[in-house]
Amino acid sequence: MNRHILSTTTKSPIKIGLVSAYDHSAHGGVKDHVQNLASELRSRDYPVKIIAPCSKTDLIDDSDFIPFDRPIIIPSGGNWARVSVSLWNRRRIQAMLNNENFDVLHFHEPFAGSLTVNTLALSNSVNVGTFHTFGGHKVYSMGLSWIGNPYFKRLHGKIAVSKPAKDFISQHYPGKYDIIPNGVNVEFYSNAVPLDQFNDGYINLLWVGALAKRKGLKYLLEAYGTLKWDYPKLRLIVVGPGEPDGDCYRIMSERNLQDIIFVGSVLDETKASFYKTADIYCSPATGNESFGIVLIEAMAAGTPLVATNIEGYSSVITNEKNGLLVPPKNPEAIAKAIARIIEDKKLTKKLIATGKNDVKQYKWTTVADQVLKVYENQLKLNVTKTGKVKTTSQPMIWSI
Repeated sequence: MNRHILSTTTKSPIKIGLVSAYDHSAHGGVKDHVQNLASELRSRDYPVKIIAPCSKTDLIDDSDFIPFDRPIIIPSGGNWARVSVSLWNRRRIQAMLNNENFDVLHFHEPFAGSLTVNTLALSNSVNVGTFHTFGGHKVYSMGLSWIGNPYFKRLHGKIAVSKPAKDFISQHYPGKYDIIPNGVNVEFYSNAVPLDQFNDGYINLLWVGALAKRKGLKYLLEAYGTLKWDYPKLRLIVVGPGEPDGDCYRIMSERNLQDIIFVGSVLDETKASFYKTADIYCSPATGNESFGIVLIEAMAAGTPLVATNIEGYSSVITNEKNGLLVPPKNPEAIAKAIARIIEDKKLTKKLIATGKNDVKQYKWTTVADQVLKVYENQLKLNVTKTGKVKTTSQPMIWSI
């Protein structure tokens, strides 16, 4: 989209607020999505501010970031989420909205914390919500999603990052959703430099992600134990925050597994270099994945991959085309797929070439075009010629 979307009142490019439910100083897919979307929109001369909870403001290098509240950690979808549950932010939110006068407020996980919920309730802007998760908070499984109905009605535009994410949220909040995938800085991963210390004749098998149970590391460890007999110069590199659980330690101990390196959290530049270093990438997640961002990153780096055939992943990977899909919780199938990539060079070249072509659709330039189209449509539908936004009555505000 080459032309600017102009504000009805200022006649300048629309002012956008990206409101995230999650701690903006902590690693996370939604945080990365919000920051990268802001960067792309700013490069097109749109004024954009990010509003989010933040536990460590000194880690944020963004003069247009507005921190709100210290987040707490809660369980969510088989993982842990850092969100705000503050009951004391109403006046700050109202003052911020009055001061900023956003044309569009774009909420990322609108119902995942008090900041997004209360900002949505107080907003007089055009409101767009993106739903990132599959499975989500226990509120959904407990049948309490009706609490969100008055807030959902205040969303003018709705986005889901994948068909599985759309199918899940539609069960609780039916409506029209645009499916717009997560974006990836393709050039950032394709131009990454491999790490010299791992260029020593070993086959580098990579795993990236938080060490949560649903990410399935223990199944990869079992597969690795099998593969080690046939490929003694195979090495497993585990990148991501957290500690291995008891099952992982047991498998490593019982099988006396060697050549496993736990790297921990790394900067994005280092993560990209690990993708570029890897001969094979494997993501054995067991479920609750709305979108396979790690798969896109691996393909962008030119790394052949093995992933489980679960919702979210199967919407990104076409088996035998841009990756190999295996049943979840199946170490034998994981081992066989990895062995195929090691042995079949023709297959490997095809997976890499197709993957590099497929990731073009996830470039931020393409994703931002689609997001801006949603903004434009909702502004046309919901803003009068005098600049007044059509909205529903204000729901309860969970704050004082």
